[in-house]
Amino acid sequence: MRLVIARCSVDYVGRLTAHLPMAPRLILIKADGSVSVHADDRAFKPLNWMNPPCKLREETGKWTVTHGKTGEQLILTIEEITHDSSHELGVDPGLRKDGVEAHLQELLAEHIATLGEGWTLVRREFPTAIGPVDILCRDQAGGTVAVEIKRRGEIDGVEQLTRYLELLNRDPLLAPVRGIFAAQEIKPQARVLATDRGIDCVVLDYQALRGIEPENPTLF
Repeated sequence: MRLVIARCSVDYVGRLTAHLPMAPRLILIKADGSVSVHADDRAFKPLNWMNPPCKLREETGKWTVTHGKTGEQLILTIEEITHDSSHELGVDPGLRKDGVEAHLQELLAEHIATLGEGWTLVRREFPTAIGPVDILCRDQAGGTVAVEIKRRGEIDGVEQLTRYLELLNRDPLLAPVRGIFAAQEIKPQARVLATDRGIDCVVLDYQALRGIEPENPTLF
């Protein structure tokens, strides 16, 4: 990974256009080719980014990142670089879910029709530049759906799914992609945030997915 701290402005040119005025920012250039631009807030979400496959061309005072499939560009106008270093992180072991979450994912993938009649599984752990999406599937109409699974659904899970959706919707082969936030229990604040962002919420019955009939059947 390469870390660059620079005073720069950023322009995104493509299906959407966006401009960040000149300011000090952190630029991350990862081994997979992805480039992201960060401010000193927002915790984890970049201000703008380009996902692989893409190519970085560095010129004096100007860096251009071009997506290999769409041709969209991230253009960084560099006024000053105050730090530039590279670090070898090696292979990441990935996020390990707890046993219940992992089993929920496995069970829902096996019984994807739980989400709707005629739904089909595309893949579990669908890879993206910022981590794997728990389940990618298609609804009865053939639309792409990303599913984030939690044992307990809270706001950070909705934020995680939002980032995945922003990323997946940049891929013309998948877009438009809608999201489902699935959990055994969903906190009210998380449900409000999800609804505001157009994300559906589904409460999962762990025992029913395992084929064990509940004593008091419920609808979700």
